[in-house]
Amino acid sequence: MTEKIQPSLRWGVIGTGWIATEFTRDLLLDRPDARASHSFVAIGSSSTQKGNTFVSTIWASASSSAPRPTVYDDYHSVYNDPNVDIVYIGTPHALHAQSCLDAIAAGKHVLCEKPLTINEKEAQTVIAAAKEKGVFLMEAVWTRFFPLVSSLHSILHVEKRVGGLHRLFCDFGLDMQMSTLSPTSRVKDPALGAGALLDIGIYCLTLARVILDGKAGVEASEPEVMSTMTIVDGIDYSDVVILSYPPSETQPQRTAICTATVLHKSPEDFCRVEGDLGSVTVFGRTAAAPFGFRIKLNESVEEEVLEFERPGMGFHYEADAVALDIAEGRRENAIMPLEETARMMRLMDRVRKANGVKYPQDD
Repeated sequence: MTEKIQPSLRWGVIGTGWIATEFTRDLLLDRPDARASHSFVAIGSSSTQKGNTFVSTIWASASSSAPRPTVYDDYHSVYNDPNVDIVYIGTPHALHAQSCLDAIAAGKHVLCEKPLTINEKEAQTVIAAAKEKGVFLMEAVWTRFFPLVSSLHSILHVEKRVGGLHRLFCDFGLDMQMSTLSPTSRVKDPALGAGALLDIGIYCLTLARVILDGKAGVEASEPEVMSTMTIVDGIDYSDVVILSYPPSETQPQRTAICTATVLHKSPEDFCRVEGDLGSVTVFGRTAAAPFGFRIKLNESVEEEVLEFERPGMGFHYEADAVALDIAEGRRENAIMPLEETARMMRLMDRVRKANGVKYPQDD
């Protein structure tokens, strides 16, 4: 019997901030359950000094066998590097669209941090470019690929442990010390796509769609939307978004109340789902990185607790999925299809428009 060859990807990374750092660290971990192998061959930064610091910091704790990447003081050199199979884009939101388009034009596959772009108009342009070029494209909504999320989906939609679903409450709050930040900070500058919704609110909306709908992309339902925002200097500091899903063949009418703020830290029990037979409480450091969940049935006084250990932060789950897709010739992912990205951008566009939050890219 021939042993199946594990797919491998050679990555180029754009950006050297926190998210790119954690993504790179994760993919360099030794993992016995890895479904793909990953190497980094190019880093693009705004300066050689920043790029070299990024590499020296991460590779100091990496496996001694992990080769060090070439550092470029621009992004286009990464796109044009013949050794790069796929580009990971971890720059501020407002730079995503052009970075994606440039990488795609160079014939590279792309994994771009969420949100893929500032709005749906930009997203559709990027999606069309990827399809025309025939390259893989995915928005890096890493939470969707956690084993915890697939287990939760199975318990709610396959086993139906808590019966028909009715309500979901999800909160993501971080104290970002807004008063101390420069107006040009990525979390305060409207030109950079600042605000709670695109930065962290998207995770609550994602969990609402995963949990209450259970489907993604063209198969997903379109909820009615109501919302309110607390707006300071043109950006949203706090959001409340209510999603109302109509009854389906398998579920009753469902309502999600999603809240996000950059002013306060959320409690670790950040999400609760209520059904006919009981409830599920999801807990963890944030809504982006759930650690486990508790099942409480109405007829029982006991709670069943499921916890999910993961090496590193968990970015490797999405990276492995991308490698498998590309190895099989697919140009998008079934868990995070391109239509799901377009629908989420459309939803957030509606919320911003209803509350008067406008970015320069919306013109």
